[in-house]
Amino acid sequence: MSDHHVYKKVEIVGSSRKSIEDAIDNAIAECGKSVNNMEWFEVTETRGHIVDGKVGHYQVVMKVGFRIANS
Repeated sequence: MSDHHVYKKVEIVGSSRKSIEDAIDNAIAECGKSVNNMEWFEVTETRGHIVDGKVGHYQVVMKVGFRIANS
């Protein structure tokens, strides 16, 4: 075990027709399929699409932090 850690952040975008929280959950679940050691996220943008005067879907831009392996 190392006495220091090194991290990296990637930017991802999640979407959902249900909610902002669901958009976050979807993005983290998909990102976790290819990124290991995820440890935190930050939502940097929130937006959505309007269809017929109603919310069509929610979209969040996120940064996900993960620890570099063996650091």
